[in-house]
Amino acid sequence: MFPEYRELISQLKTSDSHFQKKFHKHNELDEEIKNLEKNIASDYTSELHELKLKKLHLKEEIYDILKRHSA
Repeated sequence: MFPEYRELISQLKTSDSHFQKKFHKHNELDEEIKNLEKNIASDYTSELHELKLKKLHLKEEIYDILKRHSA
């Protein structure tokens, strides 16, 4: 995710607890989505959709933080 910000991400993961929580939550959602997609069933489609929306929202927040710190 955001290879152009790799160095800044590493720095923020150790120095910014807010960023660290967002980044960690994004990775948790990513794993949960991957696990659901492996065992996809019609029962999970709405849950999967919600998780993907949450993940996208977190990714947008992370990107906003990265842009602010790199400016």
